[in-house]
Amino acid sequence: MPATAESRAFLPVLKRPGRHWALLPLLALVGLPLLMLVASWLDPQADIWAHLRAHLMPLLVRHTLLMVVVVGLGVTVLGVGLAWLSACCEYPGRRWLDPLLVLPLAFPTYVLAFIYLGVLDFSGPLQSTWRGWFGSSPWLLEAMSRPGGVLFILTLAFYPYVYLLARASFISGGLAAFEAGRSLGAGPFQTFLRVALPMARPAVVAGLTLALMETLADFGAVSIYGYETFTTAVYRTWFGMFNLTAAVQLASILMLFILVLLLAERYSRDQRPRQADKRPSGHRIRLRGRQAWLATGSQALVVLVAVLVPLVQLLAWAWPNLGQITGGTMPRVIGNTMLLGLVGAVTVLAGGLLMLVATHKVRRRYLVLGELAALGYAIPGTVLAVAIMLAFIRFDQALGTALAGGLLALVLAYLIRFVRVAWGPLDSVAGRIRPEYVEVARSLGVSRWYRLWRVNLPLLWPGLVTAFLLALVEVAKELPATLMLRPFGWETLAVRIYDLTVEGQWQMAALPSLVLVILGAIPVVVLIRRATLVR
Repeated sequence: MPATAESRAFLPVLKRPGRHWALLPLLALVGLPLLMLVASWLDPQADIWAHLRAHLMPLLVRHTLLMVVVVGLGVTVLGVGLAWLSACCEYPGRRWLDPLLVLPLAFPTYVLAFIYLGVLDFSGPLQSTWRGWFGSSPWLLEAMSRPGGVLFILTLAFYPYVYLLARASFISGGLAAFEAGRSLGAGPFQTFLRVALPMARPAVVAGLTLALMETLADFGAVSIYGYETFTTAVYRTWFGMFNLTAAVQLASILMLFILVLLLAERYSRDQRPRQADKRPSGHRIRLRGRQAWLATGSQALVVLVAVLVPLVQLLAWAWPNLGQITGGTMPRVIGNTMLLGLVGAVTVLAGGLLMLVATHKVRRRYLVLGELAALGYAIPGTVLAVAIMLAFIRFDQALGTALAGGLLALVLAYLIRFVRVAWGPLDSVAGRIRPEYVEVARSLGVSRWYRLWRVNLPLLWPGLVTAFLLALVEVAKELPATLMLRPFGWETLAVRIYDLTVEGQWQMAALPSLVLVILGAIPVVVLIRRATLVR
């Protein structure tokens, strides 16, 4: 039976013609901060910019380019190498190590930053012990304690983006291509570089783009290490120089870097090689002897440095203060975090459902509207915060309201930034559901809304759970937007961690960090199970 236009849509809540216009509210929300970025240049801040150009801009550009180059190279090498071993090779301990390689996603960058700053600092345990044995600290530990430490932290935190996407690409066809190249007489390394890696290039570039966008948007790790970037400069211009307009103008320059990354990713996607066969091969490359133990050792070293050392150090610092989790101000901070997380996650989930209804199986030109509505994920939290605050101040001045100091601005920032996080799992699940289920329900004469409640939503349940958990943790971990837009006196776990770490009170920051890491581990475990990482 040929499918009708309406039956092809899994979510026929709105009539197919024109339902993409439901995205207009989201498009307006995403366009609001971008419009404020452009409009801010109508009010030039000559004195502030003279100071910035003379003393800060060269340093910001140099640090930003260094982060892009070093972190980009690090996450690519680490992510692609680990993905190839995990997807296509067999060696001792693979089944245990594969899931652990994703767990760095559970650690916010500012948590990893203060852990390693405490461990590797001049007065920390490693350098103190080394000086006691050998008389002086090694240059590597000295470099890692300050300037190189932030690049090391960002690489550890963001390599899973490349790892996950590259691994999925290698599983889908990389091993078959590798075997075909080997059958033609090419060596293993040459085959990997000339056959398997080019086929995975779109996935690698997509993961690299995500990692670099998160790198440019990072605020917590760079501020803890005192590493000047555009995100820290935006914050200091707003709260140090008390000039919101100049902060928005600085944020617009950061958006130019993000735009370059998005255009590069789009160009790479358009230039991707044609893949005629994506059937995975069932035969892994069995590593033996030194190669096998080298593969196991490399993965174990990454797990040790990125997961076990931070977790053990957090437990060691937090253990004496575990009793405070039920006393003092800690319950209120956890309550604020959960309340804000629930409100933000429900709002983001509603936005994701709206995008699914409006874009599911529509024509390609209408799907572009969904991509534009999800563009907020590319806007750093600091950029969103200053743009939304400036917009709310303008509204307050025009309408005589008091919106700028409430939670509404913060929830809107979460919606704009994380709606893509909810849309992705929902669209993935909806795309695998056969429309015949809806056809059967319609043949029984039930209404459209009844079908939504009794057929569509139950089938979407796995995607709803995943989207909600991911949104919940993203909201709970978000630091710059929460720090800059929260009402006065409203403290969350992320804000408490930031306040304590900038004062060097690492042991006091360990307990809220441990709670936040445990919260962040929940969707990571869901991601591992749903992606079937252990085969």
